[in-house]
Amino acid sequence: MISARFRVPLLVASIISLLVLYFFLLYDGDKYAGKLLFDPPEETTGRAVWKEESDCPYLPGIDDVQVIMKTGATEALEKVPVHFHTTLKCIPHFVVFSDFEEDLAGVHTIDVLRTVDENIKQTNPEFDLYNRLRASGRKGLHESDINNDPSTPSGKPENPGWKLDKWKFLPMMNETLHVRDDAKWYVFMEADTYISWPNLLDWLEKFDSSVPYYLGTQMMVGDMVFAHGGSGYVISRAAMQKFAEYRAPRVAELDEFTASQWAGDCVLGKVLSDAGVGLFYSQPMIQGATPWAYNYFDHDKQYWCTPVITYHHMTPEDVRDTWAFERRWRIETRKPILLHSDVFDGLIQRELEQLSKIQEDWDNESSDEHQGETRSIEDCEAHCVDDKECVQYSYQPGRCWKSKSAKRGSRKPDTTSGWLPGRINKTVTKLGSCKKMEWITP
Repeated sequence: MISARFRVPLLVASIISLLVLYFFLLYDGDKYAGKLLFDPPEETTGRAVWKEESDCPYLPGIDDVQVIMKTGATEALEKVPVHFHTTLKCIPHFVVFSDFEEDLAGVHTIDVLRTVDENIKQTNPEFDLYNRLRASGRKGLHESDINNDPSTPSGKPENPGWKLDKWKFLPMMNETLHVRDDAKWYVFMEADTYISWPNLLDWLEKFDSSVPYYLGTQMMVGDMVFAHGGSGYVISRAAMQKFAEYRAPRVAELDEFTASQWAGDCVLGKVLSDAGVGLFYSQPMIQGATPWAYNYFDHDKQYWCTPVITYHHMTPEDVRDTWAFERRWRIETRKPILLHSDVFDGLIQRELEQLSKIQEDWDNESSDEHQGETRSIEDCEAHCVDDKECVQYSYQPGRCWKSKSAKRGSRKPDTTSGWLPGRINKTVTKLGSCKKMEWITP
């Protein structure tokens, strides 16, 4: 038995230990728990707050948003799981729609085609992949189904997953409302889309969700204007309701229209337009390039000082790298809005400095082909130097491309790329810092 003269000191020591543990958990424990203990922080100023010791920021307005990722069985295993640790990690309301129902890295995907007329599924050859998945699961996939063939002006006409994809867009809208019909905003993304959530939420605060809005980067097929699906798009609750009311009595008619088209995002844009919801042009905030292929120097301040909302054609590695950069940038700068100029300064220019002045087996995506003889990379460089607006160039045997916008690009065999650092620095100095953010607003 402990004597009386030791009981008080032991009791005091125990209380002190508990207090130490309490304050440790209060101030440091959240780095181990992976969440904020105070949500929201006291000084939010209505914008996202990032804390170095937390994986997730406080995101004002995120509970008003329903996020929808569209994918397919041929790409899901490779491209989707990375989002659960990055772009979707801090998002409380999201759903993954696919052409195959399965558990993917702990997240259940929903078959978005389950309500399509069974006769169409059995008679339309574009559903061959879907029917094999229904009959045999992933064992029904063929090696030729899983490929990464490049897009053409008319999509990927030989890709079974791409041909099936167009059928997902209209059912996805109704399935989304079944998941949640009371969100203010519905944000649609694909497996190779990246979204800057603090920027997006700040932007949406400038709109009224009771107004029918359809926000995206503009594309056209014939005279039909629509938002590019891979770049992501946002639809207000009012617009979702108008769509649902329009589609309900016309399902068979719209299925016929879908069958006659090659792009599902175009189908959706046409139906929204017919329902009285036009596209709100949002480029270059919502846009279709990666950070390494974005035209930073185009249109001067419009492209330089615009907030980043989305990137497209992002590999899993791209998503991880951009997520890490954005998180680090926000923690270090404490700035609320990430601009394209910030990405160039904090990510692209630093990576350009690490590359050689001339990089072999590399394509910096210079797009303006030089008309004339080019025998070597040195000739190509000379053509760029002669063009006062040229800041970079790329060469393939006998062909030379130039560009007035600096890009990092990516590895590509049989292509050599070069940059003119002096001109790049001069252009950056000319563009300068952004005293005004170029928001695209109503």
